[in-house]
Amino acid sequence: MDPDAPVPACSDPTSGVSVPKDGTEIHVGRDGWLFLIGGSNRVLDRFRGGLAHWWLLRRWMRLVAARAARAERLGIRYLQVVVPEKLSVYDDRTDGLRYDPAKASTRRLARSLARHPAYLDLLAPLRAARDGGAPLYLRTDTHWTAEGCLLVYREIMRALSASPPADIASRPRLTVVEVMDLGEKLREPRAERIERLNVQRDAVRAETGSLLAAYEAQGRAGELHVGAHVVYRNDAETADPRRLVLFGDSCAHFAPFLLTGLLAESFREVHFVWSTSFDWSYIAAVKPDILLGELCERFLARLPGDDFDVAVGGRRGSPGRLGSLSRATDR
Repeated sequence: MDPDAPVPACSDPTSGVSVPKDGTEIHVGRDGWLFLIGGSNRVLDRFRGGLAHWWLLRRWMRLVAARAARAERLGIRYLQVVVPEKLSVYDDRTDGLRYDPAKASTRRLARSLARHPAYLDLLAPLRAARDGGAPLYLRTDTHWTAEGCLLVYREIMRALSASPPADIASRPRLTVVEVMDLGEKLREPRAERIERLNVQRDAVRAETGSLLAAYEAQGRAGELHVGAHVVYRNDAETADPRRLVLFGDSCAHFAPFLLTGLLAESFREVHFVWSTSFDWSYIAAVKPDILLGELCERFLARLPGDDFDVAVGGRRGSPGRLGSLSRATDR
């Protein structure tokens, strides 16, 4: 599509936006804002009370503490971030959806882990900036915008006592018009104009994991999620000399246009592994200065076993394979 062309308008005269194909997975909010409420991770469950939810979050707190202790024994600084759902940040734009944003998992984790140095709260700064001009999340997608990603990147850099490159926010950007993952679920798919960061200048991809290499060889890199593995190196004199290993998801991504790309432009070496579960053998072999965990709030639904095997792109003991992966695996 032409980036300068008008974004296709929605046709429902009563709401200003097309209605979902089914009412179980997305919610249509104000001014065309779409929210994921279902999916394989049952997003609204992240906003419920009850003993089961309390116990799950308590197990996450214990996992963060255990990871921090294990990393400290290896001489590694560990930091965990959870990317809030749009429902947690933009509850003012949901237009009547019945849920309680005060019970958001990110809010409860931030309160419980407020004094733990391994946990960085992202909900408070995102909510504080949500009315500041540029949107922090895409209207028709579950992911953040360039501005939202930059805000979180700066919070992480501050927590790691690191300085962003002075020109990082003014690097080139690419504008495209696309139908995103929630927009495509409307009866009349809705496109959105998206501004993508094009920050890569000093960092180069130095290594590519075998699973990602196989997908790229088949022209299927866009299908791969869990198991993708890359290493970026940055020889610029201004780069922070530390080595960072990041276990994350699509808010980080192996392509250098989101959080991984920003970090790669900032540190001497960045390893990205698409997984919520850690591979401690890999961590011990790489010996990073910093271990960063990133996951979307909806993925708190499952507690990882930290039994991931980077070499095969799956759980330890499971053979790697070229499978049929869909976007649903990221929901």
